[in-house]
Amino acid sequence: MKNLITDVAGIRVGHADDAKLASGVTAILFDQPAVASIDVRGGGPGIRDGVLLEPVNTVEQVDGFTLSGGSAFGLDAGGGVQAWLAEQGRGFAIGTATIPIVPGGVIFDMLNGGDKAWGQFSPYRDLGYAAAQAASEDFTLGSVGAGLGATTANYKGGLGSASAMTPGGITVGAIAAVNAIGSVTIGDGPWFWSAPFEQDGEFGGHGMPTPFGPEHLKIQLKGAAAATAENTTLVAVVTDAVLTKTQVKRLAMLAQTGFARAIYPVHAPLDGDVVFAAATGKKPVDPLAGLTELGAIAANTVARAIARGVFEATRLPFDGAQPAWRDRFGAKR
Repeated sequence: MKNLITDVAGIRVGHADDAKLASGVTAILFDQPAVASIDVRGGGPGIRDGVLLEPVNTVEQVDGFTLSGGSAFGLDAGGGVQAWLAEQGRGFAIGTATIPIVPGGVIFDMLNGGDKAWGQFSPYRDLGYAAAQAASEDFTLGSVGAGLGATTANYKGGLGSASAMTPGGITVGAIAAVNAIGSVTIGDGPWFWSAPFEQDGEFGGHGMPTPFGPEHLKIQLKGAAAATAENTTLVAVVTDAVLTKTQVKRLAMLAQTGFARAIYPVHAPLDGDVVFAAATGKKPVDPLAGLTELGAIAANTVARAIARGVFEATRLPFDGAQPAWRDRFGAKR
């Protein structure tokens, strides 16, 4: 286990980003189509093909997911990933046509100091193609891909991932682009809200503040009131369990509770918070107790992935850029 979403067999992840743009794209690709669904809790989502993923709709399987910066412009990234998959002959067959199915979401990173004056067409389609082309089982965390331009209320956001296994041997992995309106840390200290779920010191091993007092519950929001639109945390959760589309929807809903364990506050009016979920269908699971257990572990894994996104991030090289957690506390305990 590498503590990455790619611990689920048949998953590959690729990044493409532009330092001058201070933004990028992350592609999550499936070697074989996976049953997928979605859970949206943010009040201002930016999503491509999200309705398609609802259980009442026909298409059940997807070829990949796309996470992107660029706000609504970043939805173009899905077209780039789709183009690469089409070149591989991947997609949903309709007669003689083959259509790759690539839902995705975007974060708002338009005011982070990067040069967004790209001219007539945004760069996100090309970044999506490059991210798909770069996909592999090993990938970098922190200020890369969709996490390059991400921020939070107090420390630089980023791209995180984590994985776990149920007692019955089912694997679940999560990947998160963390661009939250709230804070992923408790106050301005080294402690992460996700600390109770941390494994092997994966985000510093600092635990919780002792004693924990009312001062630690002070709400921190990103910037001034006008800046509360600069948000969204995107997560993809994947398991090797055999699940129906309705069950994957329930998995996404259960996994979304990991946001509340990792970000304070979360799911605000202009957040675009969303969980994409997928099942590769390799291992059977009990539809009641088994799915409940899987969902609980998925939520813990999401919380850990979110913390790792901030823990691994590095500061953008611009005047006035938000400090990274590591700038203050270093890489290890």
